Amino acid sequence: MTAELVRGQNHPLSQARVEIRVSAGTPVLALVSACDDAGRLAGPDAVAHPGARHLPGVQVPEAVAGEHRFAVDLDAVAPAVHRLGVVLVLPPGGPARFGAAPASYVAVADPEGAELAGYTLTGLDAETAVVALELYRRQGAWKVRAVGQGYAEGLGALLADAGLGGPAATALAEVATGLVPCGDITLAALPTAAPPTVPHGLRAPQDAAPAPAPPSPPPAPEPLPATGAPYPGTSPATTPGAAPGPSSADTIGGPPTIDYAHPRRRTTTEPPEPGPRAVPSPEADRPPAPVAGDASGWSLEERLYNQVWGMFEDLARSVAAYRSACDFAESRMDRELDDALSDPRLRLAGTGNAARDAARARHEELVAQAKAVLDRDLAQLIAESEVVEPALPAPYARWANPVWHGHGVPEEAPLALRLGDLHLPERPDLRIPMLVRAPLERGLWIDNGRTGSEAAMTMDTDRLRLAAMDMAVAHAVRLLAVHPGDRFSVHVIDAAGAGAASLAPLVAAGVLAGPPAAGAAGVTRTLEALTRRVDLVQMAVRAGAPEDLPPDVDVADQLLIVHDFPHGFDDRAVTRLRYLADEGPAVGVHLLMVADRDEASAYGPLLDPLWRSLMRLSPVPDNHLADPWVGHAWTFEPDLPPPGSRVLERTLERIAAARRDARP
Repeated sequence: MTAELVRGQNHPLSQARVEIRVSAGTPVLALVSACDDAGRLAGPDAVAHPGARHLPGVQVPEAVAGEHRFAVDLDAVAPAVHRLGVVLVLPPGGPARFGAAPASYVAVADPEGAELAGYTLTGLDAETAVVALELYRRQGAWKVRAVGQGYAEGLGALLADAGLGGPAATALAEVATGLVPCGDITLAALPTAAPPTVPHGLRAPQDAAPAPAPPSPPPAPEPLPATGAPYPGTSPATTPGAAPGPSSADTIGGPPTIDYAHPRRRTTTEPPEPGPRAVPSPEADRPPAPVAGDASGWSLEERLYNQVWGMFEDLARSVAAYRSACDFAESRMDRELDDALSDPRLRLAGTGNAARDAARARHEELVAQAKAVLDRDLAQLIAESEVVEPALPAPYARWANPVWHGHGVPEEAPLALRLGDLHLPERPDLRIPMLVRAPLERGLWIDNGRTGSEAAMTMDTDRLRLAAMDMAVAHAVRLLAVHPGDRFSVHVIDAAGAGAASLAPLVAAGVLAGPPAAGAAGVTRTLEALTRRVDLVQMAVRAGAPEDLPPDVDVADQLLIVHDFPHGFDDRAVTRLRYLADEGPAVGVHLLMVADRDEASAYGPLLDPLWRSLMRLSPVPDNHLADPWVGHAWTFEPDLPPPGSRVLERTLERIAAARRDARP
């Protein structure tokens, strides 16, 4: 199973021989950089590019293409190399920036072809070169990390950030991208500069490692074919102005010669003809305006559903990258401060304070860079949310959305339902709808206990219980409103009658399957009827005759609201409730519990499977929801009608009228 990585996330590699796969929406160059444990290049020969394709264990493609595949033998990588960066570069003549091209996808696969990890490069804008993935050593083992660090200044800036000096970085960038023939320059003679004081791009932290051994010399590069095209594998016709020229024979780390002409070099001394000058457009660098429904899907409802979850994933990725960058900046500052404090010479020389100030300044600069990127992404998501939220259909919409004022009874069941909103502390006002697919695959549990969260502990017990029951009624009304009139039935167990005030709109509208069950006898009667329905439907499905049911069995989906559990429940009733929670969703019986787990503590671990099978929701804002993707703790806020609104009552009136009209 492929591990879908987000920016900054890593994944272990269990095999030494892997294949790098690049799928870009436009032709790109695929390069590999071999760096030490500090992320520095030993020299120009530490980059594999079309002019020098080989490094120990690596051979990069020789042509520009929209898709690349090349093998990497991690066991053959030189001991001094601790990081192999997969670099993508836009060649001349194509899109001017990655933001104008479809998102590229880079994956690592095993020799049999199964993908181990993949990463989609999103969020790029003006960048023309990007470090997509990084294979790195960690305690003797290899891992892959999604980097996604782009450079608007191009490959030269990327190489300079990795420690190459200005002349060396510029020359190697021109050779690698085909702007200068490889034979016109000797890269081995170019100097290698020290790493910049403040890196251009953020690099993820690495574990401490012993000093690397001198790098082993790479094998001699293969000669490139003589051609007038700027890149091997392309024809002169694809490059305007390209013509065969005189061959050049110089060396680049080995005896093979390179013989192909500069795409812009002329064989005469005539001045070049002036080409058309493009008029810059002020709209070129702006992100595209968001559009509601701008996602894949067969219907607008499905496209909006996919777009909402795309916004969720984008927010998760952006915040994960920001937090990862802040953690790296913090760890780097701590390491530099430790180095400054552990060297007595700095203290005696009086330069310790300067070293500490420099470390803190670098930390602030890195955090500021990460915050600027985060603010850019959040601004785009907010603009998209402002367009998408008003366009959502009733199943996805807030109760304050005007769509509810004209909503009628639908003809088909919905694709998903809205349970509330999700947000992260970096931008609490950016709310992402929490949508779950319908029919519900799990029951819902609205926790009305005060020990569930800090916000619940600050509320009065009666107010908290009332808010939980109001939330349950709102969910029930939404389910009734977005299903056809005869496709959903609602049952209520309120053994003590404590939820009568909240249940009053449902009772007054006459949309319940029966009066709320009260007392132990009512609990037993309701659970017995629903358990019988589950048994009969299961037997009919197993027999291959799901339509052959007794006439007294309601074929509509069922919702059971249980209030104040376990009041009124005996052991047999508890067993039936657990059975409904486990077996009911598969045959259309769904559970919505409003309960305090502490009140059922007398049952001990007997009820642990029940609580685990339900999705816990809170009637107050609470950060109890965590996604396993990046590990964020999302704050959930319930969606309730605005204070003083009668949207629930009017929606129930339309539901009741539609049911009366549908009766024979």
